[in-house]
Amino acid sequence: MNSKRHPNTIALVLSLSLLASATAAVAATQSPPLTQKTLPTVASAATADAAIQQGVAWLAAKQTEDGAFSNPQFPGLSGLALWAVAASGDAAYSNIVRKGSDYILSKVQPDGGIYTPIPGRKGGGLGTYNTAVCLTALAATGRDDITEVVLNARTYLAGSQHLGDDVFKGGFGYDKQTDRAYTDLMNTHFVLEAMRRTQAFEDRRPAGQKRVDLNWQAALEFAERLHNGPDTGDNAGGFYYSPGDAKAGTEKVAAKTNAPGAANTNEAVVLRSYGSITYAGLLALVYCDVDRADPRVQSALNWASRHWTLDENPGMQDQGLYFFYNVMSRSLAAAGLETIPRDTGDAIPWAKELVGKVVSLRQEDGSWVNRNGRFWENDPVLATAYSVLALEFATGRAK
Repeated sequence: MNSKRHPNTIALVLSLSLLASATAAVAATQSPPLTQKTLPTVASAATADAAIQQGVAWLAAKQTEDGAFSNPQFPGLSGLALWAVAASGDAAYSNIVRKGSDYILSKVQPDGGIYTPIPGRKGGGLGTYNTAVCLTALAATGRDDITEVVLNARTYLAGSQHLGDDVFKGGFGYDKQTDRAYTDLMNTHFVLEAMRRTQAFEDRRPAGQKRVDLNWQAALEFAERLHNGPDTGDNAGGFYYSPGDAKAGTEKVAAKTNAPGAANTNEAVVLRSYGSITYAGLLALVYCDVDRADPRVQSALNWASRHWTLDENPGMQDQGLYFFYNVMSRSLAAAGLETIPRDTGDAIPWAKELVGKVVSLRQEDGSWVNRNGRFWENDPVLATAYSVLALEFATGRAK
């Protein structure tokens, strides 16, 4: 695998006709801005700009004196808000970015992780999740004094990969497990993103210090394990959350028979695919250097086109709705896709439709919030950070 590759440098204007040949590697250094060819096709570029600016201003106003934006027990929440503000590129918020990144740095632990210890809580301080998100946010600030923190956090994350001989192998869970086996695609995709975005920092490791990386092949195999195959009915091509964990429920499908021409008289129970985790799976494939023309990527896009809607998180209704918008935008931008292909021959202009939908859900004060509190989206800081980032990636402002 090319350890220098950073998929987010691929321009959003990559045409589908060139998809099969899009395999060139690029350096994992600071990426040039994504082109903004999609902007004129958005209902109104000015409307997108205004929504981003108002959302960033709302987040900035929510920053507390110590630099946090949300619950201090989970700095990853502040990390997402920091990422959204930093990605706006607005110099007017440089002090907010500095203060927010200082807060994140104050959460660095002796083991290199970035989290708040919570003794006695299952999952503790969600060390893996918080470290991955905070690491990505720090990288987005462009600070030049974070090398040691980044390298130590990368070491922490690499050491959090579960490599036991079981169905969880290759993935990541909420914490660095020592007494149980558990991983899921949500945490895994955040870790893969953090490690790819900070890959260039490995060139700054002191002489004699071993370079750190993940077992990317094991990570890919974990993602593949959660990828519903062609024998799973309408779930085919989509992803599910974790081995044995049916966040979107289960359903019965006709089981394959071994006898040619025989009727399917048996049923198999499969874990249902759903929207947000399918895009997380797509992003995992991209970060694992799976080519955009690969059947695994194409099957995920096929599931996305068959279940296209922005009125809900497909398979989950309004649960995790804003994360759905966020991860959709990040994954399709990383894949270099301006549209999602359809078997019918037309294509879905996802950026245009996504921007229109997200803007329409904005509150009068410039924030977003989900009435459904599952996955913490009733916290307006989290929902607003998700939404602003979704808009920034869809319009090419974030990279």
